[in-house]
Amino acid sequence: MDWMIPFITLTAMEIVLGIDNIVFIAILVGRLPVDQQARARSLGLLGALVTRILLLLSISWVMDLTNPVFQLTDLGIPQAWVAPDPGHVPDKSGHGDINGVSWKDLILLTGGAFLIWHSVKEIHHKVEGPHEAGPATGGQLSFHEVLIQIALFDIIFSLDSVITAVGMVKQIGVMVFAVIAAMGVMLAFSGHISRFVDRHPTIKILALSFLILIGVLLVAEGLGTGMNKGYIYFAMAFSLVVELINMRLRPALVSTVASDN
Repeated sequence: MDWMIPFITLTAMEIVLGIDNIVFIAILVGRLPVDQQARARSLGLLGALVTRILLLLSISWVMDLTNPVFQLTDLGIPQAWVAPDPGHVPDKSGHGDINGVSWKDLILLTGGAFLIWHSVKEIHHKVEGPHEAGPATGGQLSFHEVLIQIALFDIIFSLDSVITAVGMVKQIGVMVFAVIAAMGVMLAFSGHISRFVDRHPTIKILALSFLILIGVLLVAEGLGTGMNKGYIYFAMAFSLVVELINMRLRPALVSTVASDN
């Protein structure tokens, strides 16, 4: 039973790391017709499960992605710009190794930049869309476009998840079953989260802001200056709690103002 504690710990960690994936899927499927949303959600999360299991089964290849493929100084960038402290030794996660650029860095940079752009675009569409898009476009994506975007971001979101799993557990079987258990929990609650986000415009804007934060985090990690994810998740949880309190108080405030008038 020595596998039980690592299994429970890793499952909980995978659920936490999968929150951004659920939020991203919830935002995307919200652009589909209602009758297609549940199917797109399920296929997206099942795709994420398959992606993570495949990455776990090819773990040696995944870990090779963290090895530098070129140096920024080889491109003519001054040494002082990328390594101001020659005596600095990067930690095990690679943070602080600004000069060496790996495939993981490039994937995180590209994915983070696209996530920021996509989230800002969604916020702009939410705020200004009705004035610009008109009734002809409706702001909807096709079913296949949504699945393709989910599949691409599954790879980006899965990289950190898989590397975290390798750092916490050594048995590949425990990793796979923990990922499956976590994905089962995510599948069970993803529909409720998606409907909740879709029903409340302020929560949707907050969720998109979370995705911008995640995008900034991915870019920072790609640049070798990773931030503590605990601070990010705490800020997200704190903002969500404040907004939930506002949602409870808002009807009472509206009725008070109406009675005063």
